[in-house]
Amino acid sequence: MTTDIDILATALYVRTDDLLRAQPWLAPWRPKVGIVPSLTDAELVTLAVMQALLGHTSEARWLR
Repeated sequence: MTTDIDILATALYVRTDDLLRAQPWLAPWRPKVGIVPSLTDAELVTLAVMQALLGHTSEARWLR
């Protein structure tokens, strides 16, 4: 079961990353200076979608 979820998460990340690279206007604008994000946009979208798909409504429970 976890292998299927891992494959789904990987495929979702790759698809999202490819989409954001092909269409950069979909990503939010960021200033050139400031704090560098520790996650890419594709990683953040993947985490949010996986949280929703697995039914976790609490971020604290999801992170556990």
